Amino acid sequence: MITAENKAKAIALTQTHKNDVGTPQVQSSILTTRIKEITEHLKSNKHDHMARRGLIQMVGKRKRLLKYLESKDFEGYKKTVATLELRK
Repeated sequence: MITAENKAKAIALTQTHKNDVGTPQVQSSILTTRIKEITEHLKSNKHDHMARRGLIQMVGKRKRLLKYLESKDFEGYKKTVATLELRK
């Protein structure tokens, strides 16, 4: 589970203004943090199928958010992908 401190760091990484917590950039950043945590959990708990299912759902949601961002704001998309160090 993502801690409030880690979530605040993820939000601060990509927010566009002070009160920004809901843009696709910020949502992608939060999902990326959660994905990294669950990936580490699954390295030691290989048979946790519910966590694996949740991970796959989160990856799909992040993919859809980034696809939307790419179509609406390409510069913001490139900046977000570079900041989060995602392959694309």
